[in-house]
Amino acid sequence: MHLALVVNPTSGKRRGESVAAQAVQRLGQAGHTTILIQGEDAPAARDRLKQAIDAGIAGVVVVGGDGALHGVLDRVADSDLVLGLVPAGTGNDTARSLGIPTNDVAAAVDLVIAGHVRTIDLARTDEAYVATVVASGFDSKVNERVNEMTWPHGNMRYNIAIVKELRAFSPLPFTLTLDGVTIEREAMLVAVGNGPSFGGGLRICEGASIDDGLLDVVVINPVSKAKLLRVFPQLYRGTHVTLPEFERHLVREVTLSSPGVVAYGDGERLGPLPMTTTIRPGALRVFAPPAPA
Repeated sequence: MHLALVVNPTSGKRRGESVAAQAVQRLGQAGHTTILIQGEDAPAARDRLKQAIDAGIAGVVVVGGDGALHGVLDRVADSDLVLGLVPAGTGNDTARSLGIPTNDVAAAVDLVIAGHVRTIDLARTDEAYVATVVASGFDSKVNERVNEMTWPHGNMRYNIAIVKELRAFSPLPFTLTLDGVTIEREAMLVAVGNGPSFGGGLRICEGASIDDGLLDVVVINPVSKAKLLRVFPQLYRGTHVTLPEFERHLVREVTLSSPGVVAYGDGERLGPLPMTTTIRPGALRVFAPPAPA
């Protein structure tokens, strides 16, 4: 196969470049040819990817995390192209949902070489395709704060942003239209999941399936600030679903509205609410292990 390798060199504390080199070597040893596309200059990378697709590649292999994947979805969704994932980011939630190894480059590349194709759903917002979760509320406000900070770097920036946002945060008024039925809630956050997790393993939409033709809309109803801090660690285990403040809806389309709230998808800024998200069943073909029975 002739494949385009789209790499974010800065992914995973700048591991992207070295991971891409390993992937190119292993694919070449298996008889595949590759064209390497660096993702640092996003517009230029999109243009080069379009040129590669027009020239007749068989698939696109993303070396990076969910953000790097997000950047190519508009090119590969609803097409005959097959997507490969070689995780090199800090989140890697799509890979985790698909059973693609997140800490074994050779094993991830071998899934591309093996050639098993799995078809999965995507969420489609007004702005973009999303593979994982569309998030709005407390978590998106934290992201907005992080984007305004220049120091410190890494996870410590997020920790500081969480503490600062929590001091000023109060439940937000949301209007949700779920398959045509409108409800109103005050909520800490609302998440629309194609898959179960975002943010490097936060299983906010625990139980969501990436190929069931449905969106999981999760509402965390008002809790005290102290309880919110206690609940956050539960998101990594998915045990928050037993809390009385947890609310879940399965839909094919949802419109979210809340004044002054911005939505994020796959960890990337999408834009302000209101925003409509629909499910696109079978929109993406991926090199991945077979779906669990």
